[in-house]
Amino acid sequence: MSGAAERVAAFFDIDGTLVPAPSLERRLFRALRRTGAIPWMNYPRWGMEAARLLPRGLTAIAEGNKSYLRGLRAEQILEAAEPIAFFEEGVARVEWHARRGHEIVVVSGMVKPLARMVAMALECELEARGVERDVLVSATRLEESNGIFTGRVLGEANFGAAKRRAMEVVARAMEINLRESHAYGNTLLDRPMLDAVGHGHAVNPGKELADTANLRDWAIWHWHQQKKFASENSLKDKVKFQTIGTHP
Repeated sequence: MSGAAERVAAFFDIDGTLVPAPSLERRLFRALRRTGAIPWMNYPRWGMEAARLLPRGLTAIAEGNKSYLRGLRAEQILEAAEPIAFFEEGVARVEWHARRGHEIVVVSGMVKPLARMVAMALECELEARGVERDVLVSATRLEESNGIFTGRVLGEANFGAAKRRAMEVVARAMEINLRESHAYGNTLLDRPMLDAVGHGHAVNPGKELADTANLRDWAIWHWHQQKKFASENSLKDKVKFQTIGTHP
């Protein structure tokens, strides 16, 4: 990054950082399976893709196998997604950065349509607090054919070191000074994104991440208070006028 860059950003992981467990994509899968929206052939396809990814480890299977979405549209994801409940302390921290003019970016391995929904929910929460700020999205992109997902990931799944690379792309495009920026994550998988900035923040860390945070002098946060999205109608109105797609 050039020293001339003046923008500062706050990068937030979603699952376990802004949103309590279980992960939003796991909940989405359960909802789609419950309603029968997943074509039955997607299950053996998922198994074949899992076998292909196995040499890269179980995390690659968990984060990079999106075969269950083959044949679905983005609108189906939106319809099946559960109402979003944030950590209240997390939303307050997003507001703190937004009021200081920082760019807000959510960085997640979940599929991009779902991450966009989280971003819009955050925008509505900020608006309810008197702050207007766009929330940018860096997430796993899916290949589409005529508006229908093929089940294949475009590029690389956005987890681990890929998060850092994605942040660097955003930083170059928006002239963000990463050394002055902040990142929030909750597991060791988020370490590369926390290492990418000058101000790392470990949220509800396990022992290993807490030890790493202490070694690197990162802030440690304990967020527990859940807050259901209060302005659900606002989110629905926002979705109505925005395309929920997987384009960059």
